[in-house]
Amino acid sequence: MSPDAEGPSVPYHMIRGGSEKGNITVWESGTVGDEYVKSYGHYHVGKLDETYTILSGDGFVIMQERAMGPDGAPIDDEIVAFRAIRVRAGDSVFIPSGMGHLAVNTGSTWLVTKDDSPVNFEEKNPVDMPGHADYEPFRKLHGAAYYIIERDGSPEFVRNPLYKKVPEVTLG
Repeated sequence: MSPDAEGPSVPYHMIRGGSEKGNITVWESGTVGDEYVKSYGHYHVGKLDETYTILSGDGFVIMQERAMGPDGAPIDDEIVAFRAIRVRAGDSVFIPSGMGHLAVNTGSTWLVTKDDSPVNFEEKNPVDMPGHADYEPFRKLHGAAYYIIERDGSPEFVRNPLYKKVPEVTLG
């Protein structure tokens, strides 16, 4: 939301184990400016579902679905569905193929997840930019269709003005 705002120097850490071990992500608590610490959002390339299991902490898993153009290509700045799922330790969230997603730590402790996203360690840069994930739409639009900010000690959703079409937030 505010790239120059102060926050943790490293907002989250990932341990990539690939499809055999799974992947662990640990988010710092706190904010970057007013926005809660979050991961870098991405869309999966190809038909790839994913499941996040929450090991510790609490926050939100955000999912958004892009509109499709007449040519069948996704329209990055037009969202047809936006879902925010509140999560805590013990929860699992299924992320269907095609859904852009990220996680947000709204708690006061680390948010820790395990996921089953595959990592091909033979790729040129499998850790920072794995080939199964497309980070570019989130990069160019500075995040998801909504930001989650801290307002008077509680999460609040704020629309990202770089998106042309955005539905209301669906909680659940």
